[in-house]
Amino acid sequence: MANFFNFIIIFIFVSIFPSPGTNAALLGLSRDLAALSSFSAAITGDPHGVLHSWRSPEIHVCNWTGVTCHLVKDRVVQLDLSGRDLIGVISPVVANLSFLAVLDLSGNFFSGRIPLEIGSLSRLKQLSLSSNILVGTIPAQLGFLHRLVYLDLSGNRLDDRIPESLFCNLSSLQYMDLSNNSLSGEIPLGNQCSLLELRFLLLWSNNLVGPIPPSLANSTKLEWIDLESNYLSGELPSEIFDKTPYLQFLHLSYNNFTSHGGNTKLEPFFDSLVNCSLLQEIELAGNSLHGEIPVSIGSHVNLFQLHLEENFLSGPIPPSISNLVNLTYLNLSNNVLNGSIPPDISRLKKLERLYLPNNLLSGEIPVALGELPHIGLLDISGNLLSGSIPESFSNLTQLRILMLNNNRLSGMIPPSLGNCMNLENLDLSYNQLTGRIPSDVAALSSLKLYFNLSNNFLEGSIPLELSKMDMLLALDLSANNFSDKIPPQLGSCIALEYLNLSGNALHGPLPKSIGGLPYLEALDLSSNRLEGAMPESLKDSSTLKVLNISYNNFSGIVPEEGVFAVLSMDSFLGNPGLCGSISGMLQCGGTGNRAHRSMILPILMALISTPCIICFCVCFLARKLRRKLQLPIFKRTISLEDAEEGRQPDYPRISYWQLMEATGTFSESNVIGSGRFGQVYKGILHDESTKIAVKVLNPNSGVDISKSFKRECEVLKRTRHRNLIRIITTCSKPDFKALVLPLMPNGSLEIHLYPRRLSLVQVVSIASDIAEGIAYMHHYSPVKIVHCDLKPSNVLLDEDMTALVADFGIARLMNCSADETNESLGSSPSCISTTGLLCGSVGYIAPEYGMGGQPSMQGDVYSFGVVLLEMITGKRPTDVIFQEGHSLHEWVNNKYPHNIEKIMMEAPLRDASQLSNSLYYKKLRRDVTMELIELGLVCTQFSPSMRPMMNDVAHELALMKRDLYQHAMPNLNTNLESCSE
Repeated sequence: MANFFNFIIIFIFVSIFPSPGTNAALLGLSRDLAALSSFSAAITGDPHGVLHSWRSPEIHVCNWTGVTCHLVKDRVVQLDLSGRDLIGVISPVVANLSFLAVLDLSGNFFSGRIPLEIGSLSRLKQLSLSSNILVGTIPAQLGFLHRLVYLDLSGNRLDDRIPESLFCNLSSLQYMDLSNNSLSGEIPLGNQCSLLELRFLLLWSNNLVGPIPPSLANSTKLEWIDLESNYLSGELPSEIFDKTPYLQFLHLSYNNFTSHGGNTKLEPFFDSLVNCSLLQEIELAGNSLHGEIPVSIGSHVNLFQLHLEENFLSGPIPPSISNLVNLTYLNLSNNVLNGSIPPDISRLKKLERLYLPNNLLSGEIPVALGELPHIGLLDISGNLLSGSIPESFSNLTQLRILMLNNNRLSGMIPPSLGNCMNLENLDLSYNQLTGRIPSDVAALSSLKLYFNLSNNFLEGSIPLELSKMDMLLALDLSANNFSDKIPPQLGSCIALEYLNLSGNALHGPLPKSIGGLPYLEALDLSSNRLEGAMPESLKDSSTLKVLNISYNNFSGIVPEEGVFAVLSMDSFLGNPGLCGSISGMLQCGGTGNRAHRSMILPILMALISTPCIICFCVCFLARKLRRKLQLPIFKRTISLEDAEEGRQPDYPRISYWQLMEATGTFSESNVIGSGRFGQVYKGILHDESTKIAVKVLNPNSGVDISKSFKRECEVLKRTRHRNLIRIITTCSKPDFKALVLPLMPNGSLEIHLYPRRLSLVQVVSIASDIAEGIAYMHHYSPVKIVHCDLKPSNVLLDEDMTALVADFGIARLMNCSADETNESLGSSPSCISTTGLLCGSVGYIAPEYGMGGQPSMQGDVYSFGVVLLEMITGKRPTDVIFQEGHSLHEWVNNKYPHNIEKIMMEAPLRDASQLSNSLYYKKLRRDVTMELIELGLVCTQFSPSMRPMMNDVAHELALMKRDLYQHAMPNLNTNLESCSE
């Protein structure tokens, strides 16, 4: 109605003042107003109130959200409603905005078809409808947009063929992205067509067939070609890319391309790339390529990534590959390459990931591989490699994943591998290794996913040092010659889900600590010499699903409870001393019954006498304690974990009265933080040395605090990581719930951002710490956890400014059973709580949560990205949303990379003046800031599937942090004088 009144007022004004120029302008603006009004009528959902200004009669149409007018002609020239979560259809009346130059409706939930009327917008230069749910064909009328420079229809559900008009008529087009749809047919670029200005052609993830059109060679300005994940076929073209000297990214993976010469030669294709001196990435994985890797591969010295995996490439790895000195990623896996690994590969000093598995490589592992300073992943498994494991691997301090399995390696495991302190996964299985497990290797507490030494000839006892692997998920020592007893200390590997000790010569009883592993799901002890009865802890395990104890010397009665209730006789074969009710097993005889009856009398005596003794002792001690303390007796609370598991806590128990004393009766002066679930108080225990933070949940918060309290306890008891807050204990009464945590002397990250107190090094270090903590929760924790509320106030800093992620009150456990989920975390899987609140805080919530999406790791990645951008820009995401009308991602993206100085000016970095004046430091600061911005933008992409995994984010930040410390800081000292001119 308001828009109608606007239209009437303009119409009356035009009628009264009939000046020809003014009349034409006002008529044009009134037409634009009417078009926008009709356009908004087709929008049925506006969750963020974006169109509120469109319905206000006091706001001029040129000031409506997303609308930009020409300063002179007073006509609408830009309609940008990207990333607003709008729901509806795109009205054809948008074509009445005849002066429109930019139409951006990306990142919404528009459905239906693309209006063919858009083809009449003759002034349109940018059209972006990406990341919606549009269906149907691409209108051929879009080919009438002769001024179009930018076209993005990616991330929809468009099908059928691509109109030929898009490739033949759009002579000004520089950017075309039709990726991630269901488009079919051939790429319609005939010989009579040319896109002379085209720089970006992105058609990945469709159903396209046929060859790459030869006429693409006319697009000599091409910089990025991405055709991967289609059904394209034919020979890799040899007469296209030799005419594209500006090409930087060439992605042709996962198609059906073949080599030249009857699929035998790759030389013609790679020779055609010689002129592409700017080439940074070549991706040819997952095709049907045969032949040898050509020597000319070494001419692309600017190459960063090379993907040739999952083909049928043969022959040796050419030594010329060592010329690619800028390479960070090399993947030649799953081919039939033979020969030895070239020692000169050590020249690739920037290499971070090297994949060579599942080939026919032979010979010894080059000692020179230990000279790759930045290598984080080395996978040469599934080959025919022989000899010993090089001692030089101890130099690989950044190594996280080492895969040498399924080769013919011999000799002993080098103790120096224990120097790889960042190693997370180590697989040496299926080799011919001998000797003992070195104690230094067994003590690698950094191992997180798996440690696999199976199918070797290792001997001796199982090292006690393995107990230090308290984050390890899988341990496999099977099919070796280990002897002696199973050390009870393995029970300290509390994160273990899979344990395989089968096929050894272990003897003695099974320690009860093994059955007590809290997350153990599979246990294989078969083919050993173990003896004795089944520990009660196996029966009581709530997580154990697979158990194999066959071919040992176990005896006694097999329980019927727990995992034993679902096992078959196959799990117990070769243990003649066992009896029980399992089908095929010897039934327990009378001797057992007589023994059972003979035990009744002692048990009855114990049951009668024990309570009397306990009662006497308790009364005596209580009276003595009362006299000594001269205080009334109060009930000490124990932690939730102790209560559930029926054991005494390993940490001090703190009573409600002690907390009252420590916090000054929960004085307001001791409040150090507050939120919608309660307040946090600082305090000092009666020993006057232990400083604590007490998080008291507010019973009047409008939520079930018992569930929030239990949820946070569930998370904290399942996690153990240097970058996650650790719980000291809990205090729980019917009307009082509190968590007792260590006090962080440097407070939260938020107080260091406002005002600005952080240096560049601290920003990178803190970001790396946060990423490591979240990556552990997502990928390495015994139970995978989604935080759901990551923000600066929930990141705490200890005395060394190490960041710890805190506040798990609305976190979600991702791989627990349905019953456990319902009981401990609430029954609703949605990210909208029963109180109508979103899971998280405004500005940090992932877009998909706004539609009631389920908690996900990608949601945490989005929140992390917002925190990272906030650390860089010094802008709160809420300020950007409420003051400027768009997200922090959009604010940064609009200024990057062309206006990065604007971001740099506002970056909250505190740096010493003598450093900030040096030219070297200015360049370093700019480079690192740009890397952080890029990472933040990638993490905050609208589509969850386009965001990286948190372990990859952590890895990138760890590399950045390492480079900053190892290279930047020494350079700042040595180059300060020479670079300060």
